[in-house]
Parts: sequence; structure tokens; C-alpha cells
Amino acid sequence: MGPGAFRFVMMAGSDEEALEDLPPSAKLVFKVLEYDGPLTQKQIVQESMLSARTVRYALERLENIGIVDEDIYFADARQNLYSISTESPSEGESGSDASAYAE
Repeated sequence: MGPGAFRFVMMAGSDEEALEDLPPSAKLVFKVLEYDGPLTQKQIVQESMLSARTVRYALERLENIGIVDEDIYFADARQNLYSISTESPSEGESGSDASAYAE
């Protein structure tokens, strides 16, 4: 792992602060999900006009910091449905979760 590998493990005070550290492609994916609601990776690629590889990487980064949730897409179980996390930042900083980030 590179020197920045653990950079995104720690939760920031809010989603906005966590987003500031992400690349522009991840910010764009976040905004697409924010405006268009839950989407599959293929739909995010179409809406954002980013490459599939870039969208995959952006979703991974967003999931790592807890901003995006991944669910099963029931219309096609081969795909996943991505949405903005419904958990508030204050819930993510509670006692049990805080110890997980300290490791």
C-alpha cells in the first residue's frame, strides 16, 4: 500500500470535508448520485460521461469514506445500485465505529 492508503480511513467531521480530499471524478460521481438518486455503475457512466474504470475507482473511494452505499439492483442482480449514504456523519463518529478507524 502507498503512503496515502490510510488517508481515507479516518472519517472527517462532515461529508463535505471528506469530499474536499477526493479527486474531481469522485466529486462528480457524488453529485450525479445526489441529483439523480440511486443508479447503477452503468447509469453513472452514462450520466457523468466518465470512463467505466474512473467511475469504479470513484465509487470505491466514496464507499471507503462511507459517503456511498452499495445495494443489490433487483432488476438485474449482476449489477449493483449505488446511492448516497443515509447515515449522518454524527452516527459514523459514535464510540464503536471510532475504534474501528483507530486500528
